[in-house]
Amino acid sequence: MKKWDHQKLLAAAAKAARQSHSPYSHFPVGAAILSGTGKVFTGCNVENASYGLTICAERVAVLKAVSEGTKKFKAMAVVGGRGWAVSPCGACLQVLAEFCEPDFPIVLAPLDKPDKIKTLSLGTLLPQAFKLNTKL
Repeated sequence: MKKWDHQKLLAAAAKAARQSHSPYSHFPVGAAILSGTGKVFTGCNVENASYGLTICAERVAVLKAVSEGTKKFKAMAVVGGRGWAVSPCGACLQVLAEFCEPDFPIVLAPLDKPDKIKTLSLGTLLPQAFKLNTKL
């Protein structure tokens, strides 16, 4: 991806973080995923008093895209944290692995330092993704 594409995704993720419902952790996170057609889908974390029902920004973005018929993706940006970039959790990485290859780029940046960018691949973050053999 070109640098401006990263910046566009990061800006969309930061905007999504402002919609976060995080009254318990006070840890807003935003995500933006770029579809194969160039459309960007965003998501924010939505917490719940029953903590197990909380959903992460990354899954919100992916689920929005899939619910609208998109299942091919080029890259994702995640913005959250203070001072350092936060990585998607294991559950979010596994959901991404359902639709993306190990070389899928994930761009990370903290909310307070959007120029402190780190880019890692899905395969680096989740080297042993769970896959079902559907050819049984």
